Amino acid sequence: MARNYVTLKQVLDDYKITMDADDFVSTASDSALRNIALRGVREIGFDAGKKVKSLKLDVTTSNDTVPLPDDFVDLIKIGGVGQDGLVYVFGHNKNINYSQVEGTTYTNSESDPLYRTDEEFVDSTPANQLKDRSDSKSATPGVSDEANPTNGFDSYLFRNYLYGSNLRTLYGVGGGHMIGEYRLNLDQNRIELKVNSSVTKVVIEYVADEARSTNPMVHVYCEEALRCYIYYKLCERKSSVHAGEKARARTEYYNELRKAKGRMNNFTKEEALKTIRKNYKQAPKY
Repeated sequence: MARNYVTLKQVLDDYKITMDADDFVSTASDSALRNIALRGVREIGFDAGKKVKSLKLDVTTSNDTVPLPDDFVDLIKIGGVGQDGLVYVFGHNKNINYSQVEGTTYTNSESDPLYRTDEEFVDSTPANQLKDRSDSKSATPGVSDEANPTNGFDSYLFRNYLYGSNLRTLYGVGGGHMIGEYRLNLDQNRIELKVNSSVTKVVIEYVADEARSTNPMVHVYCEEALRCYIYYKLCERKSSVHAGEKARARTEYYNELRKAKGRMNNFTKEEALKTIRKNYKQAPKY
């Protein structure tokens, strides 16, 4: 374990040691403490100490999709790894089709997990059929694509930039053409891709939900903010705690959260200069 992280168990054990008998929250059970602490790990992680994971995943070639990990919260980037070891990111395309059609049929056998016996659900049909949803990514007739630019509509590449049958001398076309494109499909818990058929693996970087791990970890910069969160939420739920103490606990938590965010997001002078100088070019500006 890295020394800049502590386990949630260590934080809770230390918190219980510091509680006095006359504390407002001294009667809190261990299960209540852990439940609130897990919520704190999630909330503080989203604001201050995001847990970023990187995974190499297989592409489901039958429908060009990648399943999302169980602890997925938000996507940072997705792309393919080049020969130089760098990740070449895919561009986002909200027009990628992920429409569905009805497919697999389930019957009302008692061994089926979808079987129900209530009268509102069971109909008079012999099998009480339920429809699953399967993928339908076939092309719509009459709509063009990059391979057939004259089919229906013109392609996104202007015809006057084509050199013979090859895509050459594309001076002036502009940027934005990535090596692949994606669309996030949260309904089906996957990423839809538009990539070359030779792409069988992709790398994704995503924000993970640390509260769902078997042994949640807390960055030392966020440790004090988590302690204050636990106390604040325990006080908030108790009617015996007066409003002044609740307000003080809330203020203390947000102060510690602000300090944690400042420590985690330390933007140095060197990074600022690099960002500015990266845009210095001798090319003429439009």
